[in-house]
Amino acid sequence: MVKKRISIRNHSAESALFMRRTLVVFIAILFAIGVLISNLYYLQISSFQTYQTRSNANRISVQTVPPNRGLIYDRNGIILAENRPVYSLQVIVNKTKNLKASIEELQQLMSLTDKEIERFHTKNRYSRSFKAIVIRDNLTAKEVALFTVNQHKFKGFAIQANLKRFYPFGDAFTHVLGYIAKINSKDLQRIEQRGENARYRGTNYIGKLGIEKYYEELLHGQPGQRQVEVDSWGKVIRTLSFTPPVPGKDIKLHIDIKLQLKAQQLLGNLRGSIIVMDAKTGGILTLVSNPSYDPNLFVQGISRKKYQELLQSKDRPLINRATQGRYPPASTIKPQMALLALDSGVISKSTVIYDPGWWIVPGTKRRFRDWKRWGHGKVDVNLAIEQSCDTFFYDTAYKVGIDRISPFMKQFGFGQYSGLDIGEETKAIMPSRDWKKARFREPWYDGDTISVGIGQGYWTVTPIQLTKATAILARRGEIIEPHIIRSIISAGGSFSPVHESKMPIQLKDENYWNIALQAMFGVTSKRTGTAHRAFAKTSYTVAGKSGTAQVVSMKEDEKYDASKMKERHRDNAMFVAFAPFKSPEIVATVILENAGGGSSHAAPIVRAMFDEYFDNLPPTSIVKPLGF
Repeated sequence: MVKKRISIRNHSAESALFMRRTLVVFIAILFAIGVLISNLYYLQISSFQTYQTRSNANRISVQTVPPNRGLIYDRNGIILAENRPVYSLQVIVNKTKNLKASIEELQQLMSLTDKEIERFHTKNRYSRSFKAIVIRDNLTAKEVALFTVNQHKFKGFAIQANLKRFYPFGDAFTHVLGYIAKINSKDLQRIEQRGENARYRGTNYIGKLGIEKYYEELLHGQPGQRQVEVDSWGKVIRTLSFTPPVPGKDIKLHIDIKLQLKAQQLLGNLRGSIIVMDAKTGGILTLVSNPSYDPNLFVQGISRKKYQELLQSKDRPLINRATQGRYPPASTIKPQMALLALDSGVISKSTVIYDPGWWIVPGTKRRFRDWKRWGHGKVDVNLAIEQSCDTFFYDTAYKVGIDRISPFMKQFGFGQYSGLDIGEETKAIMPSRDWKKARFREPWYDGDTISVGIGQGYWTVTPIQLTKATAILARRGEIIEPHIIRSIISAGGSFSPVHESKMPIQLKDENYWNIALQAMFGVTSKRTGTAHRAFAKTSYTVAGKSGTAQVVSMKEDEKYDASKMKERHRDNAMFVAFAPFKSPEIVATVILENAGGGSSHAAPIVRAMFDEYFDNLPPTSIVKPLGF
């Protein structure tokens, strides 16, 4: 009995202990369930937005879609600057597992050079880890296929397809088109100053020179955006949303490819420039500076060695001679000097001087020699221009004076920017008393004026300034701005930019234009004209003026002998012209460095350019006037 009671008591104690333990476990389970529910609530409800965003950040990638750059065409619709597809190998560093090991393995697979690896590490040091870094550009089809097969081994690495600028005619249009190249720190500063960071997001290139730079705002376009879903390797699974980029506008130039290539062919190995301009609109049909260089080198990324070769070349291929080359205008400005003298009353149409082959400043013994050592004899203004008599213009310049020469010549654009839509241009020098005093701290002397009278001394011009000045002559004082762009092409059609008109040059007597222009016509049409041989038997009429610019000074009695001079000390050959004479259609300027006489070397090139232009037109469009 006692044992039975003890057994019952023990059973009751065990039951109570079991119940207590069960309760504790139950409470623990309830607590755990509460914690779980609480965490679930926190994760699924309270922090849903946060984790949803983080999840999307891992799963969804927002990519900037760069715009296609606008294309550039010549006047006939032939493409001069296009976009070609290229493939590059890129990596996003923060998506890689073992960057060092991956690079080493990739080096074996793709035969990466030590220079490419070094370049990558340099970029990686200064780039953000979430931005793509290009390891190799311009992959071949074989390289693309090889990487694609092995892509599963390289997390964070990918092939990126892009459109890259390409100039199909190479160096023929470099100084017109310029080129685009990778954005550098200076470009970034300008972009930030203009508040255009968003516009250049995802873009690596920007216009650096020429038309590409001048019309960057038109050509660049606006970037788009793409939201894509990616796997853990960064591979795109699907596109969630897409905002298309706005491509840059296409532009058409006045440039004529046939004339441009003809000009390049005519220059050959000569240093110099050729400009042909539409005399009615100011549109530039040809602009060649020689020597040139291939702009594709800069798009692809020019090597330091190659760039130094271009930079240090004594032929200066990087300089646009057409807009930056500064040359004494020589006798090409004698028609303008004649106009000034007539308008000032210093001479008249009937004024005659005797030229013995030299001219002496009154009150001195210094002789200024004519190019024709035995002189031209009796000379009036017509003969002075036709035969390029220096003595006549020594006398004229002395009587007119620099205080009238400088402001008058500025009306023709000398010493001023031409207005050409290219940023690379110099004003050159239109000297004056104030200019010399500021530049040399010296007064102006009569001898300075005499040299300016024949386009020598301190006076320098650019070929584009000469072209503009000749066009103003041809149009009897009407000023037109030279420009390269012809029209802008957009989805809504095409339109031409409006160019500001300026007040024409006013002379006291409009007949003065006839005197100067008739003399220029005599240069090419009369047997005594300096360029008669160059323009014999043309199917069109031409008015022109030669120039032979002295490069180094010579002693008073020293005779010019090119054969005994260094090649770069020889005279520059120059010729300006327009045609047809009575109804001008085109204006041309040719400058050849150290080539010799303007009539014998530059004039034949102008003839060849005019032949190319007029032979490409129907016969009925060629005007053949005999004069005014």
